[in-house]
Amino acid sequence: MAKKALFLSSLGFLFLFLYLGAGRLAVPRGPTASAGDNSAPVAAGRLQPEDLAYRGAFRLPDGPPEIGWEWSGSAMAYFPEGDPQGPDDSYPGSIFGTGHDWNQYVSEVSIPEPVASASKDLEELNTATTLQEFADIRGNLFEAMEIPRVGLAYLPAQGQQAWGKLYFAWAPHMGEGQTNPSHGWCDLNLSSPQLAGPWRVADYWNYVTGDYLFSIPRDWAEAYTPGLYLATGRFRDGGQGAQGPSLLAIGPWNEGNPPPPKTTLRAVPLLLYGNVYEGGSPALNGYHHSDEWSGAAWLTADDKSAVVFIGTKGLGQCWYGLPDGTVWPDHPPYPPDTGGRGWWSTSFEGQMLFYDPADLAAVASGEKKAGDPQPYATLPIDRYLYHVTAPRQKSHVNAASYDRKQSLLYVFEPLADGDKSLVHVWKVGEKGIDEGTGGGSQTTRTKSSRKPR
Repeated sequence: MAKKALFLSSLGFLFLFLYLGAGRLAVPRGPTASAGDNSAPVAAGRLQPEDLAYRGAFRLPDGPPEIGWEWSGSAMAYFPEGDPQGPDDSYPGSIFGTGHDWNQYVSEVSIPEPVASASKDLEELNTATTLQEFADIRGNLFEAMEIPRVGLAYLPAQGQQAWGKLYFAWAPHMGEGQTNPSHGWCDLNLSSPQLAGPWRVADYWNYVTGDYLFSIPRDWAEAYTPGLYLATGRFRDGGQGAQGPSLLAIGPWNEGNPPPPKTTLRAVPLLLYGNVYEGGSPALNGYHHSDEWSGAAWLTADDKSAVVFIGTKGLGQCWYGLPDGTVWPDHPPYPPDTGGRGWWSTSFEGQMLFYDPADLAAVASGEKKAGDPQPYATLPIDRYLYHVTAPRQKSHVNAASYDRKQSLLYVFEPLADGDKSLVHVWKVGEKGIDEGTGGGSQTTRTKSSRKPR
């Protein structure tokens, strides 16, 4: 239980090469498409919760102790060119993700067809195959961190790059006021990643930058954040960074190929609420200090779009103290500490928050303040999850990534397959087609203005 409590307080040349472990040939990840995964026209309308159809889940393979998929899922990146020898189905590509949170090594796995099990029977689910074994891609870029926060994202070749890169962010859970270098990139060959970085994100605190990463659609970025195609952000519980999720646009390739270590990257804020040190500052509607926003993605389908933040929302009352409702006093005498001291709420719910990209465009253009945008809709997702066992349970979900071409959203659920994570899948843009069971959505209206391996 102590171990679980710790986890919850935190989770151009082309050639062919032989995949020795799998005994097959892999197609090179070369500079074939500069737009690639982040190419999409500027969408005119909003995606709604009912535009997401649940497709099911799949399991992850076994791995080495304290390295593998147990206690995992803090970061995820979709790679559209992954698993080229895989089946010709509706789920191409592969997923890079972090394993056990003690080490946060990275592995690449295939994407099997998800299964929507009505009884949530793990034995009915397909299991991913390991494409690249777990490897340390941090090297010596960062000092040791207590409860590290991490993000991953893939982008095709940008600027002077010859091939696509895997971008990463690492920052410690604690570190008030720190603006340490936190971001970098590497090649997709995990056995020889060729690390670059780390770089700091302007002068923003790591509390609002050092976690989730995802691609920004190129056409949108060219209109509002020219040359900045990578989104980064973080939510830190307690409101010490911002009282809600944050989001900034960056483009490390504009500062060099690669930028020198400790380079300060230009950043354009798209969403940034105030923190607890700023009296009367803006906050997410219904904000709780116990909230967790652990994943994010920019969804596009046909002529609609949304920026979604995925996490675990606190409901009811909120307090700092123990999970049994004990409020921790500011001064002694203190009550017995029975474990789990932190921010708590009466109950928790897995949710997706939907933000309008038009509101983020207004922020980038200076027409709105970074703390102005609010979600226009909320999608509760607990009915799909396998490991929600109590109302006062944190960390229902973890990191996420998006296959823009196939319109597929992937989300980690931690500790759902024994101690391993599951991957859940939603199809975006299939209104009314849902292979899950029960439940509904809540909608709130607001005004919108390889390198080869």
